[in-house]
Amino acid sequence: MIRFESVSMRYPGSASPVLRDVTFEIAEGELCLVVGQTGSGKTTLLRAINGLVPHFTGGTLGGRVVVDGRETRTHHPRDLADVVGVVGQDPLAGFVTDTVEDELAYGMESLALAPDVMRTRVEETLDLLGLTGVRSRPIATLSGGQQQRVAIGSVLTSHPRVLVLDEPTSALDPAAAEDVLAALHRLVHDLGVTVVVAEHRLERVVQYADRIVLVPGDGQALAVGPPAAVMADSTVAPPVVELGRLAGWDPLPLTVRDARALAGPLRERLATVAPPTPRSTPPSTPPSTPRSAPPTPAPAGAQGSVDSTPGSGARPVASVRHLLVRYGPRRAATRPALHDIDLDVAPGEVIALMGRNGAGKSSLLNALVGLTKPAGGTVRLGDLDPTGARPAVIAKAAGLVPQEPGALLYAETVAQECRQADADFGAPAGRCAAILGRLAPGVPSDRHPRDLSEGQRLCLALAVVLTAEPPLLLLDEPTRGLDYLAKGRLAGILRELAGGGRGIAHGIVVATHDVELVAEIATRVVVLADGEIVADGPVAHVVAASPTFAPQVAKILRPLPWLTVGQVAASLEPAS
Repeated sequence: MIRFESVSMRYPGSASPVLRDVTFEIAEGELCLVVGQTGSGKTTLLRAINGLVPHFTGGTLGGRVVVDGRETRTHHPRDLADVVGVVGQDPLAGFVTDTVEDELAYGMESLALAPDVMRTRVEETLDLLGLTGVRSRPIATLSGGQQQRVAIGSVLTSHPRVLVLDEPTSALDPAAAEDVLAALHRLVHDLGVTVVVAEHRLERVVQYADRIVLVPGDGQALAVGPPAAVMADSTVAPPVVELGRLAGWDPLPLTVRDARALAGPLRERLATVAPPTPRSTPPSTPPSTPRSAPPTPAPAGAQGSVDSTPGSGARPVASVRHLLVRYGPRRAATRPALHDIDLDVAPGEVIALMGRNGAGKSSLLNALVGLTKPAGGTVRLGDLDPTGARPAVIAKAAGLVPQEPGALLYAETVAQECRQADADFGAPAGRCAAILGRLAPGVPSDRHPRDLSEGQRLCLALAVVLTAEPPLLLLDEPTRGLDYLAKGRLAGILRELAGGGRGIAHGIVVATHDVELVAEIATRVVVLADGEIVADGPVAHVVAASPTFAPQVAKILRPLPWLTVGQVAASLEPAS
């Protein structure tokens, strides 16, 4: 169905090709998983399948890409629209209508399908992706995860023979991701659709793959083969594979079920050693204020100051009381996005904000930085009320990296973006560039931010926000587009910020569906459902006990309390 023949691709102004001498085939009815580090060329490979590379991106393409007998060199993307459906990393960039139903129908209208066929396919897709409840909603009012499902649905309704998806589960909660992947699995096995997926969260998708294409980057040769064979030596691998390597399991498991069948001796060994020490807020900082406690009064003349010096008995860096957030007309039948939310964020605390798509996570983050005006209740950043403060003042108290990090970037090059961030926040020259170098090494300083991969762009936006060193750091789905190595670097920096490694102990709130990140960094988990807090406690209690939010290691070693491969490795090390 898809054939790459000695394909090389070099973008204008690039010193080296992104892809070099790529040759492989993908059979009809196969699910092919494309993996690799952030910026390695996965998106370029996907875009070559429907001719976006080079017809839209520019550059020089060598070799041949043939899809269902059509060569992309002579067939533009419009000539392949009836065969190839593409869902990109940024769903908003592909929407052309205003409402969910209209978007699902648009592709079929372009193909001149009969109205009764269109109606049937829209209904099937709404049910398949769990979108029935938002069918009439404006797309702009949906959460990021809901928008991603609409983007996938708008392609599925056209019934393409080849479906190409770039990070399809990156903004989905675990349950929604399972639904989408199960739907793709049915398309492959029941309808013979050829599916090509690039995904960083391999723990979600590797068990569905028939074949893996590993893109190592730097123009190196690709590795193509069965999932277990490629994962055995891959530099990016899910926790189940990393645990299998650590334990020396053979064959290497790709699923929790297979790993549990091999994990008996490991569980017996771990049962004889001390359990991992739970990650907690530094003891020099006070615990979060109970929900029943009144808000701390603000002393006169102290607006904007936040004392988070370790051992100072500091107040929370953020405090929310009885928060109510409502969108649209105020009607009795309209359920608020957030209802009666009480939350404190202590210096040194890393709170993971979890819950299904549309639960209110982004609304809470936006309220904390004044982007959303509360309909009731109070929000304080130290002594600062963000609802009436200037953005420059808020940026010194709280920094938000949104789901679409490009919204924070406006300079012509990465270097200019970093210099501007240093100047805006009065930081020493080079601070932003140094932070970026730790988050995503090798990002070209002369590249336009728009030309970066999704993961590289997110790292740049995070570096810009961190340049101001705000006491409160808010991140909305920060691991979208990040590979495991980049995620590990991000986790290290967040732990350093929370631990006071840069002079102050930052309070951090991360809205995420990435349960593996939560297991690595969180000291506390807050779960939202329908705009209300339904769980709030230590990560081991809230996450490990949940069949939905538990990380892979917890599922494999249950009922033992280990959550990450790092914890297991540390426990197995001989005492010095």
